[in-house]
Amino acid sequence: MVKTVFMLVNNWNNGVVMIAIFAVVCLALVGVVVNMMMSGKSKEASDTVDVLNDTHDDVHADN
Repeated sequence: MVKTVFMLVNNWNNGVVMIAIFAVVCLALVGVVVNMMMSGKSKEASDTVDVLNDTHDDVHADN
């Protein structure tokens, strides 16, 4: 029993593998977020959204 517990405490392979997989997943998620931030919207799409928001605000201002 003591030998089994000692072997589990000294065997770091499983923990190292799980931490490595977790690190790869975290890096992939950070990469996806950075990619989404860098792609952004084009100037034309941004102008279209601004025009739609201005029209929407005018409709509600009358009420």
